[in-house]
Amino acid sequence: MNRIKSVDKNSLAEELEIEVGDILLSINGQPIVDIIDYMFLINDEYIEVEIEKKDGDIWELEIDKEFDETLGVEFENPIIDHARSCTNNCVFCFIDQLPKGMRDSLYFKDDDSRLSFLQGNFVTLTNLKDEDIDRIIRYRISPINVSVHTTDPELRQKMLNNRFAGNVMSRLKQLTDGGITVNAQIVLCPNYNDGSALKSTILDLMTLRPHLNSVAIVPIGLTNHREGLLPMRGFNKDEAYETISIVHELQQLALDKIGTRFAFLADEFYILAEQDFPEDDAYESYIQLEDGIGMIRKLRTELNEAIIKNSNTSRLINTNKTHKVVVITGTAARPFLEEMMSQVVNAFPNLEVRVKSIVNHFFGEKITVAGLITGKDIKDQLESDLKVSEYDLALMPASMFRSDEEILLDDVSIDDLKQRFGIPFVKVDCEGEALLQHLLYGGKHA
Repeated sequence: MNRIKSVDKNSLAEELEIEVGDILLSINGQPIVDIIDYMFLINDEYIEVEIEKKDGDIWELEIDKEFDETLGVEFENPIIDHARSCTNNCVFCFIDQLPKGMRDSLYFKDDDSRLSFLQGNFVTLTNLKDEDIDRIIRYRISPINVSVHTTDPELRQKMLNNRFAGNVMSRLKQLTDGGITVNAQIVLCPNYNDGSALKSTILDLMTLRPHLNSVAIVPIGLTNHREGLLPMRGFNKDEAYETISIVHELQQLALDKIGTRFAFLADEFYILAEQDFPEDDAYESYIQLEDGIGMIRKLRTELNEAIIKNSNTSRLINTNKTHKVVVITGTAARPFLEEMMSQVVNAFPNLEVRVKSIVNHFFGEKITVAGLITGKDIKDQLESDLKVSEYDLALMPASMFRSDEEILLDDVSIDDLKQRFGIPFVKVDCEGEALLQHLLYGGKHA
């Protein structure tokens, strides 16, 4: 329900005496079904708003405002409507592989285009009707992130276990012809949608440029909690190398034909194949960074620049005390972070840095990324492997935490870690200057 949770100070809503607990019924006579209705209908210079007060009275308000000025309210339910759940049964679904006992929200599979627009979630388009597509185009719900996986109709039906999943190209064409920007994702599974199937998919998606912006290719993630699920495996070194070769060839083709490399591989493929990452310009301003694509290359480049920029600092060099920092990460990033920390220590001799990689016992050792590490694994492994009290500071990447919070997947907070080990634990963005400042000064600039 579109019940108001908070009212911004000095907002239209406060001026009009709209209060917490009131319900927004309509704008310009149209019922507010979801947040997209609200965002679309609010963008006029004159609107008529119907509010149901907490005592049941109905207020009809006539409002003159700036074109893009909102009421200044937040709703109890961010999307107002119920989130649409996923009707697929994907062979690679990560949620199906979660262990029992986690918070309920982690088990909900959404497949909602509104959450894609608002929060960047990926959708499969399998539960959309023609009128839903028309509404997306009419309301300019853009960009939308789409889980494509393959454009082969039969293969997509098989991978998603949904007989309606085969029409992805026609759905994507409707959206892109309507001017909607789409970011595509492929979860790559060995012996399913890799090899020639991957090549065909990328070539198909290239025909939807420019509104199909780019494609992120990420490997299947496999936990130890696959009881009752279809047998699946991850990529080996040779398969990862073959995938890199296919994508690099297609990147060059795309660059020649449409002026962009278009498809980008997750860092894991290069790590598995024991190949160095492409240079910075190959990531084209890191347009798929949210999928973890190019993260290590970007951090390496930014940190090198930050070291040069800050090389004249004297605060640490002129002190007799060694500043000791432990950097916590996943097993995949450990060798790269150790290389980077070696460069930092060479530049700042009074700095001592230990990179501590956390083995993922909670999900399984095949899960190597920092973003899926739990507080329990951090606690257990820091206690067994380190004298944490000897360090001045512990740094943790922001990807480990819920968005805009300092809470890990298993609800362990950064304050819990501080209390447990008696030193500051700090959440750090994956950005070179920010990381160096935290290493040198705990985040406080010299």
